[in-house]
Amino acid sequence: MLDLKFVRENPDAVRAGAVKKRLPDRAAAVDKALQIDAELRAMLPKLDAMRSEQKNAGKEMGRLSPEQREAFLGKQKERKVELQGLEEKEKQLRADLDAQLSLIPNVPDADVPEGKDDTQNVEVRRWGVVRDFDFVPRAHYDLGEAQGWLDFTRAAAMAGSRNYVLIGDLALLHDAVLRYAVDLLVARGFTPIDPPLLVRDAAMYGTGFFPGGEEQTYRCEKDGLNLIGTSEVPVTSLHGGEMLAEGQLPKKYVARSACFRREAGTYGKDTRGLYRVHQFQKVEQVIVDIADKARSIEHHHAIVANAEHLLQAFELPYRVVAVCGGDLGVPQAMKYDIETWMPSRGNYGETHSASRFYDYQARRLDLRYRQQDGGKATYCHTLNNTVAASPRILIPLLENHQQRDGTVRLPPALRPYLGGRETIGRPLG
Repeated sequence: MLDLKFVRENPDAVRAGAVKKRLPDRAAAVDKALQIDAELRAMLPKLDAMRSEQKNAGKEMGRLSPEQREAFLGKQKERKVELQGLEEKEKQLRADLDAQLSLIPNVPDADVPEGKDDTQNVEVRRWGVVRDFDFVPRAHYDLGEAQGWLDFTRAAAMAGSRNYVLIGDLALLHDAVLRYAVDLLVARGFTPIDPPLLVRDAAMYGTGFFPGGEEQTYRCEKDGLNLIGTSEVPVTSLHGGEMLAEGQLPKKYVARSACFRREAGTYGKDTRGLYRVHQFQKVEQVIVDIADKARSIEHHHAIVANAEHLLQAFELPYRVVAVCGGDLGVPQAMKYDIETWMPSRGNYGETHSASRFYDYQARRLDLRYRQQDGGKATYCHTLNNTVAASPRILIPLLENHQQRDGTVRLPPALRPYLGGRETIGRPLG
């Protein structure tokens, strides 16, 4: 969440940020938070005075005569009841203030483009050349089913729509992509993490997915736990409630995990194939560092470059886009998406997202560090980015590297993970 002092001093900028994100209802939370804050601050002097009076009552009792004490005790009982009432009101106001602050979105950076949705994201750069096929290319689902690599029918029978089974070489390719992604990040100094897949509400709240993302989350009501939609949640929460030393930062983690999303609100969209599914795996990079904006921006460019390196190694054309305000999530201050060329869609499709949050998540997680120059406690900055998300990344791999006979050429970077083979699949008639 945002620093309350910042909200007090910059209410117009905070409201404008919510409007830029196309979240006008969240803008209203700014006024509600300030109203509650003003009421709370107005009552605190009286509350402090009454507490001080209660604390000193014992000393005053000792100076009174027996006759005076009875009247004094009666008055003190009344004051105690009044104090308890004020303390209950203070507790409720603080809870109400936290609830409103949790609704206020992070303020977008100045370089976030204006726009209403993902159609107005702004292209930053492109890499690679879109392949000009000299035959009619197959969509990944047609190719996968013809090769016996994909089974949507049996998956739907056992698990419902938007599910799939990967078989044979495609299951191996899926694993190879994820292993390459982990190896790439470990070689670049990231510590591997195998995180929990079920987390408490506090982790969802701390990373900014709650409130607001409940509809996209699979919830285990009996246990009060939630299946993660990204390992960003458990990995960013790893040091929640801790006081790190500045010398321990930055923390750089890479996590491979299964992920689950309900895809609520996407009825009728991308119903065929692997683009939008309920269960997938991701390799995610997470950075926790000191509260330095310039350093956060530097990290942001670096984690985007890590994902670009993977796509270049896979020989896949892509473009990087700056996400506009209307497509920006509640906790992000700035986000880049990477979209990879998918022939069956005739367009680039999102495969990676890279976000910076400054101290927005850290405040919610109570994730701090103690500065070396005097020991001041400060909230950390956090960032994350997808390195690889599968099976979606299999779409461009299959479609861009398919050959006329139905086999699929493997880029050299993946061959060591598949026994040195240069192709997978059998010639199709």
